[in-house]
Amino acid sequence: MTDISETAIAGQATPPPTTPLLVLKDIRKSFGDNEVLKGVSLAVEPGEVVSIIGASGSGKSTFLRSINGLEMPQSGFLKFEELSFDFRTESRFLPTPAQMQSLRTRVGMVFQSYNLWPHMTVLENVIHAPMKLLKLPKAQAVEEAEALLSRIGLYDKRHSYPSRLSGGQQQRVAIVRALAMKPRLMLFDEVTSALDPELVHEVLVLMASLAAEGMTMLLVTHEIAFARDVSSRVLFFDKGVIAETGSRDILRNPGSDRLRQFLHRILHDGLAYGSAPAETIEGA
Repeated sequence: MTDISETAIAGQATPPPTTPLLVLKDIRKSFGDNEVLKGVSLAVEPGEVVSIIGASGSGKSTFLRSINGLEMPQSGFLKFEELSFDFRTESRFLPTPAQMQSLRTRVGMVFQSYNLWPHMTVLENVIHAPMKLLKLPKAQAVEEAEALLSRIGLYDKRHSYPSRLSGGQQQRVAIVRALAMKPRLMLFDEVTSALDPELVHEVLVLMASLAAEGMTMLLVTHEIAFARDVSSRVLFFDKGVIAETGSRDILRNPGSDRLRQFLHRILHDGLAYGSAPAETIEGA
């Protein structure tokens, strides 16, 4: 069995200073009278792995979905590579449909519910977007998809339908489907939360290997031990703001009582599969 920490450590060399791949400033989002994001700012360097933790309703998933336009902020600024969006309603720089498509072809996202098309085989799921959006010839799309499926040990399932796969297999196919678009940034939203405990490890190993290879990643997760192994940085969301941020060390030595309480609840209540014992948190 592959050790996640060993896989992750291989990719932890300190990179030289670079231009941020992603910049977000003062992102705000409300649903009715409920302000879910209250001015969140973040810059992400190429190759960084940023883990986002926090209680349900803290705004972390809405923030992730705002990055690729699944939720449209009411205020704030986003820059990804050469694309710049100003979300103020009076701005001339609101994203056009063409700009949003350009963003989404470069930002892959994987959800907790897999979202594979049930009427398509595994292979058809993986090649659909590269053929439609990247205009790849079918032969090239199939060749690249089969190489990705071989990498995760699911080549022999390429002609199977999703209903014939386990949850862990479906989630790995969902990750491969996103990778087939050759994204510059990957977003993961609680991708293990719907899986049985025994299936979580195979998905985390795949994600750790992506981190070790230098993929830029933002992940919302309750897998505290995993976040501690792979993260360049950790963000703790609370009530719509980033309440604490730092290196992975804040998962062992929280700087605030609120983060300490959150980690204590997660680890003691067993809400994270495979998490480290609570006594590894100072003050817990």
